[in-house]
Amino acid sequence: MVAGFPRPASSTSRPRHIGVLMGVDGADASAQARVAAFREALAELGWTEGPNLRIDVRWTAGDIQRMRSEAAALVAEAPDAVLASGTPAIAALRDATTTIPIVFVTYGDPVTRGWVASLAQPGGNVTGLANFEASIGSKWLELLREIAPHIARVALLSNPHTEPPSLFIKSIKTAATALGIEALTADVYDDGEISQAISNIGRNGDGGLIALPDIFNTTHRATIIAEAARHRVPAIYSLRFFALAGGLISYGIDNLDVYRRAASYVDHILNGARPADLPVQLPSKFECVINLTTAKALGLVITPRLRVMANEMIE
Repeated sequence: MVAGFPRPASSTSRPRHIGVLMGVDGADASAQARVAAFREALAELGWTEGPNLRIDVRWTAGDIQRMRSEAAALVAEAPDAVLASGTPAIAALRDATTTIPIVFVTYGDPVTRGWVASLAQPGGNVTGLANFEASIGSKWLELLREIAPHIARVALLSNPHTEPPSLFIKSIKTAATALGIEALTADVYDDGEISQAISNIGRNGDGGLIALPDIFNTTHRATIIAEAARHRVPAIYSLRFFALAGGLISYGIDNLDVYRRAASYVDHILNGARPADLPVQLPSKFECVINLTTAKALGLVITPRLRVMANEMIE
């Protein structure tokens, strides 16, 4: 239930239709887990697939053109609400409809992007959950320096076509100045450019990597993690599944929890609430995960401070 917004009584008993537009590949196990968490939370709220609900999940594998076509196809079916995951998916749905309720799960600032009028009063047909605030950028750099004290340069990896990095740049560069680290943007658009960017930052042995929150980085995480290991570049990531896949360290929200909370917004909408009146939720729960095997391979020591800060250390 959304704080301050009691669940309204259902106005109809007809079967309902929910669309889900995912910016990643359906073969991605972590993405499947997020959709499963969303489904489970809806079931706990009384929405069971079959008797009173149909959920239509569309996977787009990071392809922006495919997101646009799938968004148009979903809107043509006139669902009661759509869950949108990732900036390009949200943008595609907003271009396709101004009336069908959209609940987003996004990395960026929905006000700056123009998706909502304000966090408290979104207005229009869009609301949801923002995964990160701009200030988290400084935390990523501080944690990276803590685990890899030797770094003097850091590459900020993202694809501007899928997630403009500007939200986090200011806080990262402010922290970089304080720590005496040079922060360098690294715009990448394919696996070859990922490899080149990581090779460049790792060339002198004093480089680190921040893989910014980005549907592109999520889709290409196997390449990023492999190249960081090959070039011995300490890297920090924004979500736990990067560390589980071999990334050195992650710091960010509990992603499954976000999708469970998104289900409560869809529930309110199905019961008559307007997206315009449902405030955008900001993240409140963060987790730090360290991959001890990767740290050992890089010759890094986990300090007592990091051990205290870590919610989970995996091997």
